[in-house]
Amino acid sequence: MNTVAFPHLGLEFTLNKVAFSVFGLDIMWYAVLITIGFAIAIGYGLSRMKTFGLDSDRAMDAILVGIVGGIVGARIYFVAFSWESYKDNLALIFSTREGGLAIYGGIIGALLLGGITCKIRKVKILPMFDITVLGLLIGQAIGRWGNFVNVEAYGSHTESLFGMTSSAIIDGPVHPCFLYESVWCIVGFILLHLYVKRRKFDGELVLMYCMWYGFGRMLIEGLRTDSLYWGPFRVSQILSAVIMIAALIIWLTIRSRIKRNNDPDYLPLYVTTQESKELLRLAEEKNQRNPKEEAFLENTMEEGVEKLDAQKLQKMNLEEEQLLNEEGEHRQDGEDH
Repeated sequence: MNTVAFPHLGLEFTLNKVAFSVFGLDIMWYAVLITIGFAIAIGYGLSRMKTFGLDSDRAMDAILVGIVGGIVGARIYFVAFSWESYKDNLALIFSTREGGLAIYGGIIGALLLGGITCKIRKVKILPMFDITVLGLLIGQAIGRWGNFVNVEAYGSHTESLFGMTSSAIIDGPVHPCFLYESVWCIVGFILLHLYVKRRKFDGELVLMYCMWYGFGRMLIEGLRTDSLYWGPFRVSQILSAVIMIAALIIWLTIRSRIKRNNDPDYLPLYVTTQESKELLRLAEEKNQRNPKEEAFLENTMEEGVEKLDAQKLQKMNLEEEQLLNEEGEHRQDGEDH
């Protein structure tokens, strides 16, 4: 149990890391909040698939694989830059119930495995990634409260209005960095959500996410006392700055080219293409059929293929028989002569 207070706001909370137990196994709030974040992000993403011209059935495979990739990537990233804490006890690498997930590793893992699945399932990657970053902002905003329960991801000493103290914090009051990042992600989600219909090209939301989150994380990371380091550098702060600057340059370059070309068909949004419209039409027709109709159509198609194969085989047999008869007649004519 931990007590967390915001003295200037007159707020105090008594926190238990354990949300509930199942058959003697403690389920941590950290895991519960991340799961809730995933669930809401998936629900939002599926509800917006048509806006981006995507078939939700195919996209769901990429989402599920992306989630697995995100969790694995987040853990690998955290362990890689905290190796001193794990090298003597490798079993701890697989213990994530109380934290130890790094968001940048999660993003890399999710986009990598999700992107591969998109290729396999023939889902357009850039529109899918645009939806993904909206879901990421939701998941990050909710997941950060797992840090609150664990009393982690806080910053240096401060006398600001939001200064946080706790029995687990020696230098309090401190900056509640988890709160700053959660609010930053909520605002970012609202802005990108409102911008969806104004986007000029697929992948634009990805670049805007990189600029928004990169800028915010760069500033917030500078306040934290538990940063992952690579030598004297805060890994996430440097990475945030690089991502933000790179995304800004790419975004300005593409927008400039769109304006210079002055062509409505230059880099068209996938949702406006004939391919997307046809895909959504077929998906809609499939959804309108009930399971019995779907099974009947599949059986009919299978029977049709079987009949077609049988007809081809029968035709081949007749042609072979005719050819043999002709050869026999030729032999007979030769013998007569």
